[in-house]
Amino acid sequence: MDLSDLYKKAAAFEFLSVEEGVFLYHNAPLSELMFIADELRKKQVPHGKVTWQIDRNVNTTNVCIANCKFCNFFRIPGHADAYITDMPTYRKKIEETVKYGGDQLLLQGGHHPKLGLQFYVDTFKAIKAEFPDIRLHALGPPEVAHITKLEKSTHHEVLKALKEAGLDSLPGAGAEILIDRVRRLISKGKCGAQEWLDVMHEAHKLDITTSATMMFGHVETIEERFEHLVKIREVQSRKPEGTNGFLAFIAWTFQDVDTLLTRIRGVHNLTTADEYVRMVALSRIMLPNVINIQASWLTVGRPTAQLCLHAGANDFGSIMIEENVVSAAAHHTDLLTSLCRML
Repeated sequence: MDLSDLYKKAAAFEFLSVEEGVFLYHNAPLSELMFIADELRKKQVPHGKVTWQIDRNVNTTNVCIANCKFCNFFRIPGHADAYITDMPTYRKKIEETVKYGGDQLLLQGGHHPKLGLQFYVDTFKAIKAEFPDIRLHALGPPEVAHITKLEKSTHHEVLKALKEAGLDSLPGAGAEILIDRVRRLISKGKCGAQEWLDVMHEAHKLDITTSATMMFGHVETIEERFEHLVKIREVQSRKPEGTNGFLAFIAWTFQDVDTLLTRIRGVHNLTTADEYVRMVALSRIMLPNVINIQASWLTVGRPTAQLCLHAGANDFGSIMIEENVVSAAAHHTDLLTSLCRML
């Protein structure tokens, strides 16, 4: 393979193969990847503005039976710290969010064995009844798959009911790496790779805007990262005309503080700033049909995330008025302080 030929293909928004992406990862100078990705960004997002969202991550419940090896947030059923968020708590948190200028709630939780579709329909309707202007960016493919199994239903019927109840968009949560070898090692209790993709395709058919993610820096290979990107791209290419499909792609790094994956398997996040910027640039190059590429300031810090804005990224995501899952396994202890420093 020749770098100049691959650069020309990328500049023409052609789909690069897994092998071509891996070749670029190992052989292309970072400065050249950054330049190409930035040029693609200029064409796809010509206004040159960095977008961001004022919202709040609120968890429906911390009870989960998925037992992901990288998660410090979940509690098993019956645990003393287990909770299900009630409406007075939602009300207080939403009112605070609106006061800060926010208009969206990222609403996610664990795989609770007893919370079926009606629970989420009732929750969404109650929130929308009091706060009709708040956007619900809620759940994610693993949660939809979990609800579907509890109900013995279909992805279509569950998503349709959630949308009618007030779901505005579906986060790309739980993607990790969309390779079942990896998922068996780190998140065996979640849906498999194909079901994650199937849920997203069904959401797109219902004109539910979604995002896609990738968590890397644990047990995956470089080749598996690029297989993941190609799978995202393929689902996006099948979205109905006139729909957003995946509106954004976000890659973040495994947060390893005191996780089972680290304590038991000895897996540490050794991702460098150079490697993260490289993956963001290659995400822009490998995903020419996804307009927005986000830099994860929460997991890699302000300086690296800002550098990504010159490597194909055009979005900084949420300012995170509240976040409990990533921070449970991260070095960040005060998200608002981090935000103030960033701004």
